[in-house]
Amino acid sequence: MSMKNKISNGVVHRVPADLKKIFTEKAPVLETWNDITPLARNEWICWIEDAKKSETRERRIKIMIDKFNKGARRPCCWAGCTHR
Repeated sequence: MSMKNKISNGVVHRVPADLKKIFTEKAPVLETWNDITPLARNEWICWIEDAKKSETRERRIKIMIDKFNKGARRPCCWAGCTHR
């Protein structure tokens, strides 16, 4: 995998398979993902994985993509990852 296609992890959390699949399919999303800080990546992963239902997880992933497209770099209105 080239450096351009590398998928960076968070500080504590590793990128789950469903996010990896999205990143390989959507180059602009991957570009934003690799451009945010490791702490921000950690918060996105934790926020997504914190979902109790698969529907919530899928909705959060869609929110992440939408926020990236709008220039946001962190999940909004979330206290942050407790694992750091």
